[in-house]
Amino acid sequence: MKKAGVVIAALICIALVCGGYYIVKARSETAQNPEVELTEVQKIITKDLDQKYPATPREVVKLYNRIITCYYKEEYTEEELSQLADQALRLFDEELQTNNPKELYLSSLKDDIADYAQRERYIAQSDVCDSSEVLYKTIDGEDIAYVNASYFVREGTDYCKTYQQYVLRKNEQGEWRILVFYQIEAEPEE
Repeated sequence: MKKAGVVIAALICIALVCGGYYIVKARSETAQNPEVELTEVQKIITKDLDQKYPATPREVVKLYNRIITCYYKEEYTEEELSQLADQALRLFDEELQTNNPKELYLSSLKDDIADYAQRERYIAQSDVCDSSEVLYKTIDGEDIAYVNASYFVREGTDYCKTYQQYVLRKNEQGEWRILVFYQIEAEPEE
């Protein structure tokens, strides 16, 4: 009986040593091969907007700015460009989506991207106004928000700053969607 107890104890010790070795080896391999970092394009196209839609008008514009910065500055495949466009269109109000069907939007977008590339132009930085500067109104019973953004654009060796105002409308699901946007001369004074 004692012999069986000694054998079982020896087997348990061997199992612990082998298990410990396996764990140490697995951890060292993980440290040597860190997980692949996603590119900005991949981070955006894998974002599930059905599950986690931006909560505020400002967050919607910030995500849209990340998308348009990718259009002109990042590298991507044709399929990834299409997926970026899908994400941008998902941020648009139904009315804006109707006026910009995907095929038309993608075609216009490719022309813009080619123009930017030919001119060696890209968005170096974008900024969105502070939350306290978002203007909220109710117009004809609809919740509307006005969000200003600025863009630091590089063209060749020159830089310029442009400004846009985004008008967002809250839909029936309570999501803020981009209704229209247009270039403005400069950020409005308070």
